[in-house]
Amino acid sequence: MFNRVKQPNSGIAYLDNNATTALDERVLAAMLPYLRGQHGNPSSSHQLGRQARAAIDQARQQVAGLVAAHSSQVVFTSGGTEANNLALKGVAQRLPPGLIACSAVEHSSVLAPLAALQNDGWRLAKLTVDSDGYLVDEVLQQVVSRKPALLAVMAANNETGIVYDTQPVARSAREVGAIVLVDAVQAAGKYPLNFTASGAHLMSLSAHKIHGPQGIGALVVDKAVDMMPLLHGGGHERGRRAGTENVAAIVGFGKAAELAADELEARRRHTGILRAHLESRLTAELPKAVIFGQRAERLPNTCFFAVPGLDGETLLMALDQLGIAVSSGSACTTGDVAPSPVLMAMGIEADLARAAVRVSLSKDTTRDDVDRFVDSLKAQVLALQRFGSLACA
Repeated sequence: MFNRVKQPNSGIAYLDNNATTALDERVLAAMLPYLRGQHGNPSSSHQLGRQARAAIDQARQQVAGLVAAHSSQVVFTSGGTEANNLALKGVAQRLPPGLIACSAVEHSSVLAPLAALQNDGWRLAKLTVDSDGYLVDEVLQQVVSRKPALLAVMAANNETGIVYDTQPVARSAREVGAIVLVDAVQAAGKYPLNFTASGAHLMSLSAHKIHGPQGIGALVVDKAVDMMPLLHGGGHERGRRAGTENVAAIVGFGKAAELAADELEARRRHTGILRAHLESRLTAELPKAVIFGQRAERLPNTCFFAVPGLDGETLLMALDQLGIAVSSGSACTTGDVAPSPVLMAMGIEADLARAAVRVSLSKDTTRDDVDRFVDSLKAQVLALQRFGSLACA
């Protein structure tokens, strides 16, 4: 179905695609000329410079096409984190300190800059989610009635995969004059997106979630938004983000975006079938397993679950030794396991949240990868039953 090429570490069952994806060979092929002979600075007026500028212009159109935006709205950044920081801090610096609202399940690249803005006098209101991960409408309306200047909501959660309809939330915020940021880093390429229809003034994207290179992202910006750049210099990116453009990475992002748009439905079908198989085996063979957000609409590639009694971080390390790459829903640091803030916001008990494991699939994932994971997981559960709790050491 897809252009799969054997990876150097193909002995690993890689099931952590919400963290990052393998670089598509077609993307690499598009990048290589700009890593070798075509090395012009896109701000230069000679032939090599013009070729680099033309390549960036094409990539800008390709990235815009992924979210049905106009190419003039695309600002290239170093990744989704910078895009979110540019959106929030850039807008905040143009406004007097006031109220900012965000959902309680936002990514740290949204929550951290918002925490920094609180040091500058901004107030933060977090929107409560229910046990299914959805925003509580009554809380949203209460916060909107306070007329926030900024609202940040994600299009899909990176842990649970829960998809959010941002349009009604954005509409409510727009009615009181708020600027709306939609973090679409995890949703892009996995779910149909339309910048205008989403209600966003600003939308963040990242290449390495869609089989593009790491270290390149974009912020899609409504032309009416007034933003202060975080980086000052030569006026690159229409004055939004100074610095000589990373031509090869931008070209790679453009190609990855084009492929993601062209193959969207095929990739969704492929990962959806594999996830259904995974969850069918989980519920049949590990009946105590709890799948988070199962009643909600989710990205077809994401399964976030827990088996009570297992420690997620310890399980992750055990699976890693078996050549299986997944993520846990907690962080094991100096003997203290912090449960997933997303699950805690959903009202999940801390012990169960500490047991959480995220499996995230891609176009490159095979049924054998999924079966290998479930078989290994079952073996770990049996070991737990024999020898006692797998605790964070």
